Amino acid sequence: MIPDVSQALSWLEKHYTVLDGIQRGVERETLRILHDGTLSKTPFPLEIGSALTHPWITTDFAESMLEFITPVNTNIDYMLTFLKDLHRYANVHIDDELMWPLSMPCFVANEDEITLAQYGTSNEGLLKTLYRQGLKNRYGAMMQTISGVHYNFSLPPAFWQARYNINDAQEGKDVISAGYFNIIRNYYRFGWVIPYLFGASPSACGSFIKDPEKLKEFTKQTNGNCYLPYATSLRLSDIGYTNNAQKQLGITFNDLATYVKGLTKATHTKSAEFSKIGIKVDGQYRQINDNILQIENEFYAPIRPKRVPKNDETPSDALLRAGIEYIEVRSLDINPFSPIGITEEQIRFVDLFLIWCALAPSPEMSSEELQCTKVNWNRVIMEGRKPDQIISMGCGSYHQPLAKVGHDLFKDLLQVADVLDHQDEQKSYRRVCERLNIMFDHPELTLSARTLQAISDLGTAKFGLALAKQYKQQLNAEPLRILTEGDFNYQKIQSIAKQKQKEQNQTLSFDDYLKQMR
Repeated sequence: MIPDVSQALSWLEKHYTVLDGIQRGVERETLRILHDGTLSKTPFPLEIGSALTHPWITTDFAESMLEFITPVNTNIDYMLTFLKDLHRYANVHIDDELMWPLSMPCFVANEDEITLAQYGTSNEGLLKTLYRQGLKNRYGAMMQTISGVHYNFSLPPAFWQARYNINDAQEGKDVISAGYFNIIRNYYRFGWVIPYLFGASPSACGSFIKDPEKLKEFTKQTNGNCYLPYATSLRLSDIGYTNNAQKQLGITFNDLATYVKGLTKATHTKSAEFSKIGIKVDGQYRQINDNILQIENEFYAPIRPKRVPKNDETPSDALLRAGIEYIEVRSLDINPFSPIGITEEQIRFVDLFLIWCALAPSPEMSSEELQCTKVNWNRVIMEGRKPDQIISMGCGSYHQPLAKVGHDLFKDLLQVADVLDHQDEQKSYRRVCERLNIMFDHPELTLSARTLQAISDLGTAKFGLALAKQYKQQLNAEPLRILTEGDFNYQKIQSIAKQKQKEQNQTLSFDDYLKQMR
């Protein structure tokens, strides 16, 4: 079931330095709440700066939804300390408010409480808010308040040059892009291991589950929570952050041209369902357009190929210009047992797994097979800790016990770990493998099991609030370690000035600005 990676691993052991310099970045979302557990209704704090242009701290869907963004870095400890500094600083400037430590919200009484993120009066800022208005009208605001962690990862140029005998990244951009698509296809085939180990949303509030038929499937607790006994990540399920309209897109990950072609088609093809919403009604915009995707970022996927755009490039334009620069892993729940939502152990595991995905053979995948891989994901998301759970391969009937597949995978990951640990006396990657491998035989040690146990004891609201208050005190007591107050003050001033400049320099009306985009 696990592909034969022996030759690639032998190659890696001989070229162990090619993994020096992996680049990483983290984006973490969290909702601002009050001490009674309700959603904050205050705007993004001006003391932090402009949500439109601040490089490190911004908002996501809602005005109350903070997003922390680390710069790209090669050092895990530095990146996580930087992320914690962002939390420490924001913690002070949200005054007495708290940061909700779970992926699934459990305290939003109705969607009218959710204020869309505001980015000022520039066309760029108005577009960002309108995009969110479209998301609200298409899928509902509640879905958009689900929070997660995105992990950005790129292999060093030396890896691609040695592996595929290319001279430089620009010359070999097509080869590198093909290598990243190899990772993505393997991620679809085997990435269910991430929600198995690190899923942390096994329950949701009954008020969150709108479909009465789906609600019947859940075990209900007296405190109003609904859970599935073996679930790992309801955030990734059909009741979580999903888009049913996208299931028929047929976007594949075999090569850059067909991937971009699929995205372009989705952003230029009208949706009968979304056309019913209208674009501009009674002088008010309801969405950017009535296409299947308003913009490319609306394409929801557990992993995406990325390149930083230049100027007014779309994500696809950037990819076509210079190829894939990095990949964005989007299937990590907020880790409730970390004040910053993610741990070093999780980072190291995802590193190991993505490197394995780069080394393992990964045949091209049809849109049909892509849908078949989601059977495994759904099985793990909804019943991952079920005794004797199985994993299937492709669209066939062949299957094996999840625990066996997991152990087989970790045999390979241990070899990758030893390569990454070649200069580390602590053997950090190997220790991660040894700790996590146990979880296939002891699912009660997984994050989802630990989270469910805590929620069963306290209820979601009490559990989340207790952690939020604990982290508030902890972060308040800790000094900044990498950044300084001066660094944050500089970014505040600069971000506000940049937003004002955008607002002053624009010449087009918003109507004309939208027309230019079409």
